[in-house]
Amino acid sequence: MQPLDQFAAEKLLQLESQNLRRILVETHRSTNGTAKRSGRELISFACNDYLNLSGDSRVVRAAQKAIEQYGVGAGASRPVTGNHPLYQNLEKRLARLKSTEDACVFGSGYLANLGIIPSLVGAKDLIVADELSHACILAASKLSSAHLEVFRHNDIHHAAEILNERRAQHPHAMILTDGVFSMDGDLAPLNELSALAKDYESWLMTDDAHGVGVLGAGRGSTFSSGVQAEVPLQMGTLSKAIGSYGGYLCASTSVINLIRTRARTLIYSTGLPPAIVAASIAALEIIETHPELTARPLENAKLFTQFLGVPEAESCIVPLVLGDPEQTLRASESLEKEGYLVTAIRPPTVPTGTARLRFAFTAAHDPKDIRRLAEIVKQKILKG
Repeated sequence: MQPLDQFAAEKLLQLESQNLRRILVETHRSTNGTAKRSGRELISFACNDYLNLSGDSRVVRAAQKAIEQYGVGAGASRPVTGNHPLYQNLEKRLARLKSTEDACVFGSGYLANLGIIPSLVGAKDLIVADELSHACILAASKLSSAHLEVFRHNDIHHAAEILNERRAQHPHAMILTDGVFSMDGDLAPLNELSALAKDYESWLMTDDAHGVGVLGAGRGSTFSSGVQAEVPLQMGTLSKAIGSYGGYLCASTSVINLIRTRARTLIYSTGLPPAIVAASIAALEIIETHPELTARPLENAKLFTQFLGVPEAESCIVPLVLGDPEQTLRASESLEKEGYLVTAIRPPTVPTGTARLRFAFTAAHDPKDIRRLAEIVKQKILKG
C-alpha cells in the first residue's frame, strides 16, 4: 500500500488537473454585503446570510448577553446537561413560524438530516428522493440502510412511477426534497409532492435551508404558494437567513419526542453554545416582525434576472450554468477584478458538465450594484 502522504498528493494533482481542487481563501465579511479579500473590498454575491442578520446589532447583543449569563459553551450533549434554558424558547419560536406542534434543534443542518432520516426509516423501508437534494439528504438516506430510489429533478411523474412500482414492498416510505434547491434556486413542487405522499401513504420531508426567512413572508417554501403545503417534516437551518448556526426539525409533538430519543447526532453531540441559540431567537423575532425585510432578497434576485434577460428568479439564488470548470473559474476571477465576489460552483457539488456561477442575493444589495453586475455578466461572460 502506498504511503498516506503520497496518496493524498497524487489525489490533489489529479483534482488540480481537472480544476476541481478546493482552496480556502481568507475572507473578511462585513454586515453591509461586502467582503475583503487580499486587502480588496468586494461586493459579495456569494453569501447565504440573506437578511444580513449575522451582524445585526440586535442579534449581536443577544449573543453577548447570553455569554455573560450562561458562558461560552453548552458543556455537554442536550440529554445530559447541555439543554440550557434558551433552547425551549428557540424551539417554540421555530414551531410557531412553521405552524407545527414542536421543534428540535441540532448542531447543524447536516447533522439534523443525518439524525432525522435514520431515526424514522430503516433497512426494510423506502426512500424516494429528488436527484438534486442536498448531499446530506442522500448521505443520511444511505446511513439509514433504507432502499433509496432517486427521481429526476422535480419530476412528479417519475416519483409517482417509482412509488407505484416499489411502495407495496416496504412497510414505510419517505419522500425527500429540498424546498429551495441550493445550486439551482428553483422550488420543489410541494403541493404535488404532498398529494403524492398521501396517495402512497408516505412521509414527506423538506430541507428548507434556503427558504426559511426569505419565502412565504419568512416562513419558508412550505408557505410560498400562498397556501400552506402539507409537509409533516419541515427541516431547515439557522445558518442562512437566520444568520446564526444550527439545524432544526419542525413536526408534531410525537415525532419530535421520538427524534429527541433516537437521533444519534443529537444524543452524541454537544449542544449549541448559548450565544448561538440566543442570536437565533433574536433573528427570528426580526423575521416575524419585519415582513418587508424578508421580501427584499427575492426582489433583488428578480431585479437581476430582469436586467440579465433570463427567466425570473424563484428564490434568492440565481445560477448561470457555464458547463466547464475552468471556464467557470475564469468567469469568477473576471468578476472579482470588477469588484464582485461570485462563487464558481464545480463538481461534485453540481453534476459533471454543469459548473456554474452562483449568485446569492441579500437584503443589503443595492439595485445600482445589481444592474452593473448584470451588465458586466452580459458583456464579459455571456458574450465572451
